[in-house]
Formats: sequence, structure tokens, C-alpha cells
Amino acid sequence: MGNNRAAGAEYERKAAQYLQSLGYQVIAKNFRCRLGEIDMIAKDKEYLVFIEVKYRANTHLGHPLEAVHVRKQRTICKAAAFYTQRYGISDQQPCRFDVLGYVDGTWTLIKNAFDYIE
Repeated sequence: MGNNRAAGAEYERKAAQYLQSLGYQVIAKNFRCRLGEIDMIAKDKEYLVFIEVKYRANTHLGHPLEAVHVRKQRTICKAAAFYTQRYGISDQQPCRFDVLGYVDGTWTLIKNAFDYIE
């Protein structure tokens, strides 16, 4: 488990660098609350972006982006709502949910990957 955690931390560090190269301003990593966890929170122009990062060594078990199923999306949404409430972020702040996957040496970013789910 320790190796998986270390690998995950390394890929999240690389993910932050990749996002910064695209102009994102990373403001938080591994935000945790009682409702769930968000891998990364960033600003992209006017958007507050909640980002799920997925890594796979290969696609034998599917593409990493396929691992962000509806249940995971719902958890991310609940944690995002908690984050915005906790930090007093206005309802007028445009937000979106991106998913960033890494497999076979390639990053794949899906902007606005899913809508807010109650």
C-alpha cells in the first residue's frame, strides 16, 4: 500500500506540473472532508476547477478515465459543495469538474467532464 500511495503522490505532483503548464493555478491538493476527497482544486481563467486525477500503468484494466464512475462523481460533487461553503465561495463563481488521466506516458484532460450531481 505504501508504494501505491507514494506512486499516487508522485503522479499527482506531475499532474499539478502538467496543469500549471496549461495555465491552471493549483490552489489545493488532496482536499479531504467527511464527504469525500478532491485530488486537486485549481483556477483556470474564471473557473474554479475540481480535478480528479487517475493513473494507470497500462490499459489492461481499462483507461484511467473510466474509473470516474457516477458514484465517484457524486462524492466529488459533495466534497466540492462542502469546499465552496467552507471557504465562502459565492454561488456566482463558475465551477467545473475536470478529469485528468495518465497512462502509457500520456496525459488526457477532459474539461467539464461531468455536471454537478446531488
